[in-house]
Amino acid sequence: MSFPPPIQKLIAELSRLPGIGPKTAQRLAFFLLSQDRAALAELAGAILAAKDKIRYCSTCSNLAEEAACPICRESSRRHDVVCVVQDPRDVAAIERTHDFKGLYHVLHGAISPMDGIGPEQLKIKELLGRLSGGTVQEMIIATNPNIEGEATALYLARLIKPLGIKVTRLAHGLPVGGDLEYADELTLARALENRREM
Repeated sequence: MSFPPPIQKLIAELSRLPGIGPKTAQRLAFFLLSQDRAALAELAGAILAAKDKIRYCSTCSNLAEEAACPICRESSRRHDVVCVVQDPRDVAAIERTHDFKGLYHVLHGAISPMDGIGPEQLKIKELLGRLSGGTVQEMIIATNPNIEGEATALYLARLIKPLGIKVTRLAHGLPVGGDLEYADELTLARALENRREM
């Protein structure tokens, strides 16, 4: 059975969302159609408002409503340590630990030649601009532990170390609550490499 064109269009648009396949898109489309017009207008308004009001922080490239994000405006944070992440969601993840008191820099991606993403497509030029001020003493690279994240980490380390800034990388290891027998060889090798004295 084929649906009327407006529903087909809605399903097609929902299918473009990350992680949404055709069946899920169809389910979402019919859920949306079951809602009243006011609820749909509120959803549409929230999407457009987020798109219109959110921009990049002029310092760290995180998402912000104003020129500077709340983290960069917080005077109590350490300005000599910058944690470099791939995505604004990574900032939120690290903030949930309540352990990091420095600042961030969001690259908005990772180097991936297969996808045509090179250093010039990332916020690396802006990062170098921040580091040239002489305030930053340590840069923590917190890119994802995959091929693209490791390539980006190596590229940044080679670029930043000659500036005399300490460059560190998040440790790799076993997840809390995990079993050794289910860990892959690379994770176990890195856990051994980054072991610490007790």
